[in-house]
Amino acid sequence: MNEQTLTRMRQMKFYGMYDAFKSAIEKNKMDGYTKDEFLWHLIEQEYDDRQNRKVNRHITNARFRYKANLEDLVYDVSRNLDKNKVMRLAECQYVKEGENVIITGSTGVGKSYLASALGHQACSKGLKVMYFNASKLFTKMKIAKADGSYMKEMAKIERQDVVLLDDFCLQPMDHQARLVLLDLVEDRHAKGSLIITSQYPTDTWHDCIGDQTVADAILDRIIHSAHRIDLEGESMRKKRTTIMEQNEEIKIN
Repeated sequence: MNEQTLTRMRQMKFYGMYDAFKSAIEKNKMDGYTKDEFLWHLIEQEYDDRQNRKVNRHITNARFRYKANLEDLVYDVSRNLDKNKVMRLAECQYVKEGENVIITGSTGVGKSYLASALGHQACSKGLKVMYFNASKLFTKMKIAKADGSYMKEMAKIERQDVVLLDDFCLQPMDHQARLVLLDLVEDRHAKGSLIITSQYPTDTWHDCIGDQTVADAILDRIIHSAHRIDLEGESMRKKRTTIMEQNEEIKIN
C-alpha cells in the first residue's frame, strides 16, 4: 500500500507530502508519531513545499538584476543606510499601503542590489514582483504600441504587487516614454508599489521627464509619501574589487 500511496501522491503533485512520507518509510520513523501527528507532519511538509515553490516561481518571474538578500547588505554610517528603515520595509507593509520606495545615489553605491534585495523579500512574502531597467522598459512598451500588444503588456505589469524600475532618468524622456510612465504610474497609484532607483536626486526628475504638466502628474503620485533612501559613500563595486585584489596578493605572497 505504501508504494501505491506514494504513486498517488506523485500523480496528485503532493511533492512535499511525497518526500515526507517516503523519508518516514525509509528511516522507519512512522511508529514515532500518533496518527494525528503523522497526518499533521505530512500536511505541514506539503504546505511548506508549496510555499517554497511559489516563492521560487515569483523570483524566477521577477527576473531580478541581482540575486540579492537583505542579510548580505552592508550597514555602514558612511553609506547612510539605516538598518531599522530597511527592516521596516522588509515587512512589506508599504506594499499593502500602495506606497513607493525611492533609492538614489551615485554610481556603484549599491542601489540596484538594495532594490533587488527588497524585491526578493517581497517575493518571500508571496508577493508578485517584476524587475525592469527603466530605459529598456520604455523601449519595449514603444514597440508594443506599434505591434498592438501594449494593453496586454500593461495588464501583465498591472497584475504585479511591486514593479522595480532600475536606473530611472538616466536619459531624458521623449513624448512616448512619458506617456508609458504616466500609464504605469496611474495604474499603480494606491493599488501597487514602485521601487525606483536613480543616480539623480528627485528634484532633477522634472527636467528628465520633460513636459511640466505630465511631470507634475507623475511625480505627485510617485514621490508623495514615498520611502526615501539616499545612499552615499564610495562605490561598492570598487571596494569589492580592491578587496579581491588584496586577497589575491595575500595568496601570492
